[in-house]
Amino acid sequence: MVPKMLTRNFVFILIGNVILGSAMPMLIILGGLAGAFLAPQEWFVTVPPSVQMLAGILVASPISLFMGRFGRRAGFLLGALTLGAGGFLAVVSLLYHSFVLLCVAHFLFGVALVCINYFRFAAAEAVVEKYRPQAISFTLASGLVAAIIGPELFSISKDAYGPIPFTGAYLAICGLALVGALPILPLKLSTPNSAGRKAKRANLFSVLKDSAEVRAAIAIGALSQAMMVLLMTPTPLAMIWCGFAETQAADVIRWHVIAMFAPGFFTGTVISRIGALQTATIGMFLMAVSAGMAALSLDLVNFYVALILLGVGWNFGFVSATHMLQAAVSDENKPVVQGANDTLLAISASSASLISGIAFVGIGWQWLVLVSAAVALVVFAGMSVMGLKRQLVGGRT
Repeated sequence: MVPKMLTRNFVFILIGNVILGSAMPMLIILGGLAGAFLAPQEWFVTVPPSVQMLAGILVASPISLFMGRFGRRAGFLLGALTLGAGGFLAVVSLLYHSFVLLCVAHFLFGVALVCINYFRFAAAEAVVEKYRPQAISFTLASGLVAAIIGPELFSISKDAYGPIPFTGAYLAICGLALVGALPILPLKLSTPNSAGRKAKRANLFSVLKDSAEVRAAIAIGALSQAMMVLLMTPTPLAMIWCGFAETQAADVIRWHVIAMFAPGFFTGTVISRIGALQTATIGMFLMAVSAGMAALSLDLVNFYVALILLGVGWNFGFVSATHMLQAAVSDENKPVVQGANDTLLAISASSASLISGIAFVGIGWQWLVLVSAAVALVVFAGMSVMGLKRQLVGGRT
């Protein structure tokens, strides 16, 4: 099955996703730490990663429509360009100790990550219809390599510039942008027909109104993203506060990102056997257990276990939501619905990131994870009831 998926375009997509995606785990670490280094007030520390996620709210739909008009290749090159520009501005912000410029840089990073996120949809377009679910799953799973490269590159480069911390890591991101553009250049994906874009834009609300599957897919994806960000974003700060080294925090994030993507090799099989909604429900339960583990102790092993469970839970929820959305939306409505979906994902992630920073400073790490566990359990209960109702009426997603 896998060799049949390995078309020329699909291989280039995987390579581009690995290289450009390696910036993502670096930015998870850098956002809070660089923010703490430059923030004028303590509670501003998560503003840069929150601005990064806010960018997704503003640009997800326009980028989806841009790719619909000019093609995936143009969109991915835009992502590489904004990733490199963000790295350059971040270096300047550290050199001149400008918190505002750091926020601008992370806004550009947010634009870049939105572009990179569309690799999962491009992968489905690069193979025949029979292999599209597997293509999405394997593209997400290819982030496993990025999860290994990114934190290692951060550890190697973070002090490369001498007395100014993190400058070398941002320069490394510039290098990733340059190298990551190379496999995008030979991509030859067909450009979707731009005719009728106004009609498709107008169809968004009717699609949401008429399709319970689309609404469920978007809600599951948004909830999974919010829970993951709420716990992930302050983790490096909590570890530093507990006396652990930056390299230890980087390693915890490394294993978290590995756990986010490694299950992609088998999540599709789980979905085929028990259904997407049931798989997502298990994912939410794992995220609740993750928060509970974080609340039990501040030992290093608890940080590892909590973040690994968080990553697996997110994968089950996110892949299930992507599968549900891909199956429920017609081809002509995909550009606008995918854009709306990723906009809502960005809203949930940005809100969770900002809340996590305020809560971390205001109520502390352990209260934050206890509240997160309670919220995840409530959502898990709601999803379980939804799944039971669908089983009673004979439905399965």
